[in-house]
Amino acid sequence: MKTSIVNLNKVKESSKQFRFDAEYFKPEYLLIENKIKANQYRELRDCISILTDYHANGSYETLRSNVTLLTEKNYAYMVRTVDLERDDYETDVIYVDEHAYNFLSKSKVFGTEVIINKIGNAGKVYIVPPLKQIMTLGMNQFMIRSNKESNNHFLYVYLTCKYGNLQLERRVTGAVPLSIDKESVKSVLIPALNPSFQDFISSIIKEYFDFIGESKKQYKQAEQILLSELDLLDWKTNHYLSFVRNFSDTQSADRIDAEYFQPMYDEVTRAISSSGDFSNLGDLVSVKKCVEPGSEAYQESGLPFLRVSNLSKFGINNDNQKYLSEELYKQLKQHQPQKGEILLSKDATPGIAFYSKDEPGKMIPSGGILRLTVKDSTKILPEYLTLVLDSILVQKQIERDTGGSIINHWLVDHVKSTLIPILPLAKQKQISEKVNDSFCNRDLAKRLLDIAKRGVELAIEENEQSAEKWIKRELDKLGVET
Repeated sequence: MKTSIVNLNKVKESSKQFRFDAEYFKPEYLLIENKIKANQYRELRDCISILTDYHANGSYETLRSNVTLLTEKNYAYMVRTVDLERDDYETDVIYVDEHAYNFLSKSKVFGTEVIINKIGNAGKVYIVPPLKQIMTLGMNQFMIRSNKESNNHFLYVYLTCKYGNLQLERRVTGAVPLSIDKESVKSVLIPALNPSFQDFISSIIKEYFDFIGESKKQYKQAEQILLSELDLLDWKTNHYLSFVRNFSDTQSADRIDAEYFQPMYDEVTRAISSSGDFSNLGDLVSVKKCVEPGSEAYQESGLPFLRVSNLSKFGINNDNQKYLSEELYKQLKQHQPQKGEILLSKDATPGIAFYSKDEPGKMIPSGGILRLTVKDSTKILPEYLTLVLDSILVQKQIERDTGGSIINHWLVDHVKSTLIPILPLAKQKQISEKVNDSFCNRDLAKRLLDIAKRGVELAIEENEQSAEKWIKRELDKLGVET
């Protein structure tokens, strides 16, 4: 059992934030606070020029009367959590008209701002990369810009290292849904580190963005090679208001809803079937289902339970991670992912595919994830297949198959019947090399971010000189100059 002995005056101080619960005084939270207070520090409110949210422009009623969302291209809108999670600001962009864009001027996003979730995954911190166009803040988020005595890059690194992260975690209320308020965010303690050290950290984050940018460029090139081979490079989805299909089509598909028969889906499957060589996914891979032990099996620590929300085409994240006991893992270890497998989501957000090129750590995937193994790598390369699964070619087939459901659920039979184009092996290798280069750069970017976080922690625990020496040694190992 963890216990904390806290002076009554300390409890009264916390009442400014209306917190008297034991959770607020967990030992690790108090240790973090005491460590920061041992040296010079400030509150976040003293390090920023602005901390705003979507509601800075008025009430919900005022927003509704001034903001209309558009599907056609106009003024770009909303840096959404989903965009931040998938690091994608060019897909499914939401737009507003000029009036709404000007109305939302207080929450315009130019790039490099720090974003903090207000509810749901409350306290989760992101940084906006350099943007091609000005956007506006999404709902349920705070946006932070630093003042002249600090910088956004440093604040991001600090708020995502253990000292900032645990403080934000402490300030999340236990209400449903979990939330964090503006005053609580402003009260986060920030170590008063030298501007030169903050600038050094900032230079690492700039390198991080450079590697992420190169990674995205290489991945896009791989997608373009694939689509150009199928004459779909400049293809645009068109939603038809009317079209004619035979009754026999509805019988063979066992579907009578018009959405299933949208011509755009036929355009995709036609391009695949006319590519020269193609196959059903089930003929190319073996499919293993995973397991759903139930939420009652979740623990705060142990071995990771991989859910769809933890899966992306770029890797596995630990956001809101759930864990299983060692004993339960031993019972379920036949579901342990293996090197060379493709993890593919079939529920909630179906069609997320990730290739395990390296040996994955111990984990158990949820029932919403399938494990795929390529049967013949001389016919189709796993890196190439993973790109196809993540591409619009398969995403449109999933959209057709799962349409009309309240919760998206991609049936295993539909997964196996998904059409996959099989390009010549030389072209597959060209695409796979681009994908591998993309992942190498993304991995290097992640390492830079981890070095920056640990460097800030060392500056707090020891001193800035020791931290800077350690950072430079780690950067030399990676062959990165700042």
